[in-house]
Amino acid sequence: MYKTVLQLFLFLSLSSSLFSCNSSRKIVSNPNKTMTNKALTRPQNLKEGDTVIIIAPAGTVKEKYVNKGVALLESWGLQVKLSKNLYKKDFTYAGTDAERLEDLQNALDDPCAKAIWCARGGYGAVRIIDGVDWSDFEKKPKWVIGFSDITVLHNALHNRGFESMHALMPISLSTDRPVRRAKPIASLKDGLFGNTLNYEIKASKYNKNGTAQGQVVGGNLAIIYSLLQSNLSIDCTDKIIFLEEVGEYHYAVDRMLISLRRAGYFEKCKGLIIGGMSMKQDDPDFGKTVEEIVLDACKGYDFPIIFDFPAGHIVDNRMVILGRKATISSDEKTATVLFIDE
Repeated sequence: MYKTVLQLFLFLSLSSSLFSCNSSRKIVSNPNKTMTNKALTRPQNLKEGDTVIIIAPAGTVKEKYVNKGVALLESWGLQVKLSKNLYKKDFTYAGTDAERLEDLQNALDDPCAKAIWCARGGYGAVRIIDGVDWSDFEKKPKWVIGFSDITVLHNALHNRGFESMHALMPISLSTDRPVRRAKPIASLKDGLFGNTLNYEIKASKYNKNGTAQGQVVGGNLAIIYSLLQSNLSIDCTDKIIFLEEVGEYHYAVDRMLISLRRAGYFEKCKGLIIGGMSMKQDDPDFGKTVEEIVLDACKGYDFPIIFDFPAGHIVDNRMVILGRKATISSDEKTATVLFIDE
């Protein structure tokens, strides 16, 4: 009798342990799998008189750059609010984590604002993203605009079911030759005011020709890589991946792309858009160009790849609407990216 009871106790203990282990696996499973093929919520287009809030959720920003951004928005008939801690400084950050989170949260919750324009990237968004309460934003979504480190926010928004805008920021207006910014500025205005974005560029000799359609996802390669296996990683099934990078060694780009491949990013995607990819000046000879590194990482997959798309850490940084469906196509002469207004 005693032996039987002991055996039953051990069996129940083992069963409980196994159930607990299985339950924990379910808890940490990637929630973004549910976003596959789901149409995302599109915030309202802007019109004259609407309000845009400028924040700095990552690196420090100088007032002179913000002033240029304010002047640009006001020239379009928009109202501008500056976040409370915008000019704070905590070493490389635009204020402490708590201050940057406060500004991000207030901007997301602001019932009067139609858009949030991030002043710059740098580093720091990932340190505060887990503290965000999305409940008010989900009731009244607004556009979030930026690139580079702002990819953290883009991924978070995508996995919550919202479109966002990969586009230039106030710090991008620092060039002494503003004419070079004319096209990206025009694309920013077109995107904000709801005009269709269509791009046609000269085909790169490295392009992998073809046509594909799907939601566009992605952003900065290093940030996408850093978010692998977290709740901010993206399910790329049936989607078009956009990637850009700056200031990396060739071997580092290779490592990040191979990691995306191993994580399944290219397994079921529809296509790939490669934006600006500027390498370090002291980059040792890796034996491959950036284009060759990309093609090698995508070897064995049958989807179109477009190189030299004008977006990223380059002067001609056109808007990419992340989460929006687009058709991409490439032939011997031209490559096109056509966003679909449904």
